[in-house]
Amino acid sequence: MDDLIQGPKVGDEILIVDDDPNFAKRLARAFEDRGLRVRTAHGCEEARKSFRSDPVHWAVVDLRLPDGSGLEVIRDLVASVPDVQCVMLTGYGSITTAVDAGRLGAVNYIAKPVDADMILAAFTHADPTGEEPTVESYETPSLARTEWEHINRVLTDCGGNISEAARKLGLHRRTLQRKLKTVPPQS
Repeated sequence: MDDLIQGPKVGDEILIVDDDPNFAKRLARAFEDRGLRVRTAHGCEEARKSFRSDPVHWAVVDLRLPDGSGLEVIRDLVASVPDVQCVMLTGYGSITTAVDAGRLGAVNYIAKPVDADMILAAFTHADPTGEEPTVESYETPSLARTEWEHINRVLTDCGGNISEAARKLGLHRRTLQRKLKTVPPQS
């Protein structure tokens, strides 16, 4: 069977890109306990240096990093190592960023909190929760959730420039900053 469908095997090396050092350390330990070799990076530039100097074929990338977006890391990683398999993690999930991650080359996109087994399942394109999706389980997102996703999509399109995004959204810059500081609505 194809290695890309099976996910990382014992001895494979995986790159974890996450700005939370405690989370990255716990995840690295869990992967090492499963027989994987692990490299960590805590920002975009550190990740780029890592995979450019020594290519990697498995990567777990957080969406929000202190020096940019995990989407940029995935784009650059796929350009550098075309057969890489990336899973995007985020605490700020939205449909638009999930679509963007897929277009850039991520094989899956999952919301935190996650554990090592969920991430390994995500590499196999399985539902990381182990549940079978059903049509009945789909809930229409609330207006607040849709607004939050739209704001974040416009901000991403503006390269993170809050002033430009505020102009495009017809909002005052401070109003946009307040909205961005809120926790994303769950439904």
